[in-house]
Amino acid sequence: MTTVQEEHSIHGASRVSHGDDSAAHHSVWKTAILYTLVTTVLLGLGYPLLMTGVAFLLFPHQAAGSLILRNGQVIGSELIAQSFTSDKYFHPRPSAAGNGYDATSSSGSNLAQSNKALVTRIQGDIDKLAAENGGKPVPIDMVTTSGSGLDPDITPDNAEYQIPRVAKARGISEDQLRNLVQEHTTHRQLGFLGEPRVNVLELNLALDGISK
Repeated sequence: MTTVQEEHSIHGASRVSHGDDSAAHHSVWKTAILYTLVTTVLLGLGYPLLMTGVAFLLFPHQAAGSLILRNGQVIGSELIAQSFTSDKYFHPRPSAAGNGYDATSSSGSNLAQSNKALVTRIQGDIDKLAAENGGKPVPIDMVTTSGSGLDPDITPDNAEYQIPRVAKARGISEDQLRNLVQEHTTHRQLGFLGEPRVNVLELNLALDGISK
């Protein structure tokens, strides 16, 4: 049989237990909120700002978008291809980004190798280029798009293939153009990373420089 004193002891213990649970819940919520605020400030603001500052300090050109300036005006970026169609210029790879070379619509065609439209388009380009160049084998990057549609580089073989056309249109020697291509060929990093490549925009700007 429970006495009055025992009942008071039981109810008191119950009240203490409920009070502890409430304090524990309050502590968990407080910790969670503080953790969220601290990590947001540190990782969402502090870390990106720190990395941006370090990038601008150590690699200012790359951090600013690898922009190319002429006479104080931005004419492009080393990272994004532009459309060149004149015979006087080296041409980039084909592009499926938007209507072509659209930096706001970076994408490939997403067509499989078995897709009839893709096969027909590539074969047509190959036949046209081969006919214009005495049946010479066509470098694959001259007729295929990159995954982004914005690849600013072509292979040295691609550039070499275009030399006769550009030389004829510019009225300069093929050897002069060949030397220019070699000067603007970027080789593998550390001798084994990546592939040799030629930035089309930089090459065409250099071409305009020697043709003046």
